[in-house]
Amino acid sequence: MTQPATRRTLLATGAGALALGCVGCGGDRDGDATASASPESPAAEETSPAAREAAPAGPRLAAAGDIPEGGGKVFPDRKIVVTQPAKGEFKAFSAVCTHQGCAVDRVADGTIDCPCHGSRFRITDGSVADGPATRPLPEAPIMVHGDAIHLA
Repeated sequence: MTQPATRRTLLATGAGALALGCVGCGGDRDGDATASASPESPAAEETSPAAREAAPAGPRLAAAGDIPEGGGKVFPDRKIVVTQPAKGEFKAFSAVCTHQGCAVDRVADGTIDCPCHGSRFRITDGSVADGPATRPLPEAPIMVHGDAIHLA
């Protein structure tokens, strides 16, 4: 018995077909369309202009302007914290402290802070800046679409 296709299945299949269709689209300066990307070329960031134009996959969290540069905002109802370490670069992490499961409550001075035991995590990558936590905050998937930040 086959099951009806889910939205995720349809999107994944469409994305795969699109990727396969574009394999021969590019080329190097000599016109060789079979050349591959060089290992030195950086991968597209989630917040690149191309990613900003893709349709959002999940619910809207906030306007990009609501997330301060060099800071962030905690969304307790979603158990997520979104940061903007540098202008136009957005990151998201779980808002559940890895020490004992308390909810982080603020972003200040480049860290995401837990009120329970004082653990602090860096806004750039969720790594531990100050214990007692020993593990980083897990990353959470987000997408920037236009001026809105969405869960991915």
